[in-house]
Amino acid sequence: MPKVAYHLDMPEAATSCVVFASPHSGRDYPWSFLRSTVLDEHAIRSSEDAFVDRLFDCAPQFGAPFLRAGAPRAFVDLNRAADELDPALIEGVRRGGHNPRVASGLGVVPRVVANGRAIYSGKLPMTEAERRITQYWRPYHTQLQALLSRALLGFGETILIDCHSMPHEAVEGAARGGARRPEIVIGDRFGASAAPEIVELIETAFRRAGLVVARNAPFAGAYITQAYGRPSRRQHAVQVEIDRAIYMDEASIRPNANFQAFRRLLRGVVSEVAAIGHRDQQLAAE
Repeated sequence: MPKVAYHLDMPEAATSCVVFASPHSGRDYPWSFLRSTVLDEHAIRSSEDAFVDRLFDCAPQFGAPFLRAGAPRAFVDLNRAADELDPALIEGVRRGGHNPRVASGLGVVPRVVANGRAIYSGKLPMTEAERRITQYWRPYHTQLQALLSRALLGFGETILIDCHSMPHEAVEGAARGGARRPEIVIGDRFGASAAPEIVELIETAFRRAGLVVARNAPFAGAYITQAYGRPSRRQHAVQVEIDRAIYMDEASIRPNANFQAFRRLLRGVVSEVAAIGHRDQQLAAE
C-alpha cells in the first residue's frame, strides 16, 4: 500500500486564504500494487500528473498551504466522489444511472489509465475499494476541508487552486479560428465554482506570465471543484490544467529541458495568485 494518504506543506505564517492542492501527482507505487496490475511500471504512470507537486511546491513561501496526494491516481482517484464505483471493476456494485466518468473506467478506483488501457485482468473485491477510500480518499478530503475551513475562518473567504496537468494531445484541437493552442486551462464549472472576479484575477496572473489561457474547455473541473466550490459561501474552487509538453517529456515521463525555467515562471504566478488572498487585500476589499 502507498505509505501515506497525503503530504502537507504549511507556510511559516498563513498570510493568504488561498489553498493549493495536487490530487493526481502521487507517485508511490508499491510493489504489492504493481504486482496486481497488467501494466508495467512505466505505463501505470500515464494518468499521473507527473511533477505538478514540484511545480507548485513554492506555495508555502507565499503564505499558502500546499496539499498533495500520497497515493497515485491509478490506485485511487481523489478527484472523484467516494461513491463513483465502477461496476465493471468492483464486485457487487450495482449499475445505477449513467456516469460518463465511471463508464469510461475513471471512477474513484480507476479501471483504466490513459488511452483506455486496462489496469487489471479481472475485478477487485468491494473490500479492496473500501480500503482505498477509507485509508487514502477520506484522509485527503478531510485534510482539504480542514484547510479551507481554517482559511475561511481566518480570512472570511477561501480560494482552492486544484492543480493538474493535461496531455498535450488534449489541447491540440482546442484552438479554433487561428487562435493559439491553450497552455493553461482554467476550470470554474462555467461560473458555478468560483466568483467571476476571482477567476479573472487567476487567469490574469497566468496571462501576465506570457501563457496562453483558455477557460473551461476542454476541462471545466471535476469532483473537487464541484464539491468545494461554494462561491455564495465565499468558498471558491478553481481547477488549473497545465499542458505537460511545456515542462516534461510525456513519453519518458521525465522533466524536459524547459522544466526549471517553467518552474521559475510558475513561481511568479503562484506568488500573484497567493497574493489574491493576502490579509491586507482581504481587508481592503471589505
